[in-house]
Amino acid sequence: MLTNDAIRSLDRRHVIHSWSVQAKLEPRIIASGEGVHFWDADGARYLDFSSALVNLSLGYQHPKVVRAIGEEAQKLCYARPDWACESRSRLGRDLAAVTPGDLNRFFFTTAGADANENAVKIARAYTGKSKILAKYRSYHGATYGAITLTGDARRPPVEPGIPGVVHFLDPFCYRCPFGLTHPDCDLRCVDHVDEVIKYESPATVAAVLLETHTGGAGFFAPPKGYYERLREICDRHGVLLVLDEVMVGMGRTGEWFAIDHYDDVVPDIMTLAKGLTCGYVPLGCVCVSDRIMSKLDEEMLYAGLTYNAHPLACGTASAVLGVLHDERLIENARALGVVAREVLDEIASRRRCVGDVRGTGLFFGLDLVADRASREPLPAALAGGIQERLLARGLSTNVMGSCLFVGPPLIITEEELREGLAIIDGILADVDGELE
Repeated sequence: MLTNDAIRSLDRRHVIHSWSVQAKLEPRIIASGEGVHFWDADGARYLDFSSALVNLSLGYQHPKVVRAIGEEAQKLCYARPDWACESRSRLGRDLAAVTPGDLNRFFFTTAGADANENAVKIARAYTGKSKILAKYRSYHGATYGAITLTGDARRPPVEPGIPGVVHFLDPFCYRCPFGLTHPDCDLRCVDHVDEVIKYESPATVAAVLLETHTGGAGFFAPPKGYYERLREICDRHGVLLVLDEVMVGMGRTGEWFAIDHYDDVVPDIMTLAKGLTCGYVPLGCVCVSDRIMSKLDEEMLYAGLTYNAHPLACGTASAVLGVLHDERLIENARALGVVAREVLDEIASRRRCVGDVRGTGLFFGLDLVADRASREPLPAALAGGIQERLLARGLSTNVMGSCLFVGPPLIITEEELREGLAIIDGILADVDGELE
């Protein structure tokens, strides 16, 4: 067993960490986890308020999922992608029981990024068109195709990416790019998508692809009516609607999928990952409608991965679905979302650094500002230190730019939720003092 010093030394010598300046990084060592808590190598305990990377929806070491992984490993550790096996078939059945409309066919990948890339392949194959429209405030993954779809600041440093991606402005009410106020805006943001399709020519646009509820690029959801009208626009132009539910799918927002919050909107393609296996085993998924597959069933699918529909991962995902059902965790997320909204709104009423509270279920973001009237974001020097301050008080979550995440595991109790929110309130009180 390695000592802590050996772990740190070997990590520095051999491991490359994501999204980091390697020479400046001094990573903590995680030693163990259970439920909504984890411990570092020095024995300090942390309440996980971001579900790691918004993927650990069942918390750490859920016994039913751990047991399912072991049972599947005893049965079959690998099967080549062109064969059928029990865990693949079972997961397909289980997913089809909860996905919207006729999303009954599934291409299983290894993560969210390659799910989005394969969604693009499928959309282009079905339509015979090449362009993909995506939002500016978005994140779809770090592979070259997925980062090209991404609109936020993580894209430009690694350009050029894949050709044919066009970005459009966002349905972000708090920071509306059109300078309007909902509902008097009459959803100018969705009419803008219609205009972009026309400028690019519907004959060249294969799909509009966007996160159903935006995550790391701002934590916001389009207002009611947006997707209903966007669905009509896509249908009118012969363009597919592709929804990235990698972060918000599988119960995170208090419904099985974030699109379920809108009225009778069914995408043509939907992507999943994160909560699908809750981080226990890597797996992504492209959910495809029967309508699209009725054509593509007769054509070669130019897509494949050695680890397509890995049986260990598929068995894990079925176990996760079972836990979500049996423990009524989506209902828990919905109920605790009401509590979170009430407490966060109360915090915002007292803390001048909170400009806006956005979210539903167990998926919230606090827009931190230096000035409420101008909505000027909290200075980077101040926002950047909040994460460390929270860790010092035993709470782990993410701060992206000036947005603070609140997305604990779906298994969290009301007592644990209130405990974490109280810690956040205390840190924000300190921030208020420094602004003064």
